[in-house]
Amino acid sequence: MTGRAMPIVSGVCERVARQLISFAGIPVLFSLPWIIPEPSRGPILMHLHEYQAKAIFSAYGIPVPEGQVIRDATDAVSVAGMPGEEEWIVKAQVHAGGRGKAGGICRVAGREELVSEARRLLGMRLKTSQTGAAGLPVSTLYLERPVPVERELYLGALVDRGSERVVLMASAAGGMDIEELAREQPHAILAEAVHPCAGLRGYQCRNIAFGLGLSGEQIAEITRILRSVYRLVLEKDASLVEINPLGVTPEGHLMALDAKVDLDDNALYRHKDLASQRDVSQEDSRESRAREHGLNYITLNGNIACMVNGAGLAMATMDLIKLHGGEPANFLDVGGGVTAERVAEAFKIIVSDPGVRVILINIFGGIVRCDLIAEGIIRALREVDLQLPVVVRLEGTNVMQGRDLLAQSGLEVRTADDLAGAAQQAVMAADSA
Repeated sequence: MTGRAMPIVSGVCERVARQLISFAGIPVLFSLPWIIPEPSRGPILMHLHEYQAKAIFSAYGIPVPEGQVIRDATDAVSVAGMPGEEEWIVKAQVHAGGRGKAGGICRVAGREELVSEARRLLGMRLKTSQTGAAGLPVSTLYLERPVPVERELYLGALVDRGSERVVLMASAAGGMDIEELAREQPHAILAEAVHPCAGLRGYQCRNIAFGLGLSGEQIAEITRILRSVYRLVLEKDASLVEINPLGVTPEGHLMALDAKVDLDDNALYRHKDLASQRDVSQEDSRESRAREHGLNYITLNGNIACMVNGAGLAMATMDLIKLHGGEPANFLDVGGGVTAERVAEAFKIIVSDPGVRVILINIFGGIVRCDLIAEGIIRALREVDLQLPVVVRLEGTNVMQGRDLLAQSGLEVRTADDLAGAAQQAVMAADSA
């Protein structure tokens, strides 16, 4: 892939697809147009804030501006070594891009202006092009000294499943949305795929340096930064590392003016220090709650909630809902060992979504018998006191006993013999709700 342009997958689509890959344990070789939610509806990987990412950058020898974290407006005046008239960049810390355009990044001069801006930002919900209408809460600010730059570059690294390589990316057009740049100017993206046995080679670093128009000592600097980024991806199990922009100072030096690091959830057990930095206030509350109970849940935009055991079956269920004209409200895999407790917690999470009009339960009784699953569903429905229509499709061991238990429960539960019939019933119920 040396020196060739590399198309970048849409960020939202890639994040959702990666989560489903993680749940199912299989590669996705097809597009998932129906599963694209509103931007940044929930975390698929563990995201770090800019100040957290820059702390890692600094530990790996990547130059970053001097900065300070504050969580209270009064802390701004007590920042050590802050003369009253110096200028600072105030950055709201949220898990979303587009902060500058949304008023989440501003330049201030003097303590009074700094305190005023801190009071404005702290406690607000910042709405950017990636947060959706609800926005994200701002509880932390990052103060940085302004750094004059003559050029802004882009530098990134991601794990590319197609080539099974870590791919380093760069562009001379930094400071803008990389997905937009790749879509409108795909040849502006330089990419180098790193072979896992050979590692990052010097010629690959030079290819990027020359492609960015760097020369002299800058080639050595970009090489050190590229090697640090590559090492960070491997050692921290990062799925994505971005420096946008990578500034070129008037003296010709390189500095990471912004930082983004996404970590692989499945590897966090190896990085408990990083796992402890998770900011759940930036995540969808339902997804956070589901994770605490061992449920795999992704918020979507429809009105038909799904409760399924198995990621593959869950995706097939959503396919059938779409086929019959409905819209899935979530991806929810309760796992193979379905229990009443798990089902009850899943119900509680589902009903916390005000957009849900009907619930479709699709369970295959392989590990657990269908009669036991039915008993669990009945107990959970009575515990939650659910008011929404429920459609249940059971299949597997003791399926007839399970259906009889549901029919004799006295609950308003609609049963279906097959998945297509269940999907049709759910769509009709949602349309009439």
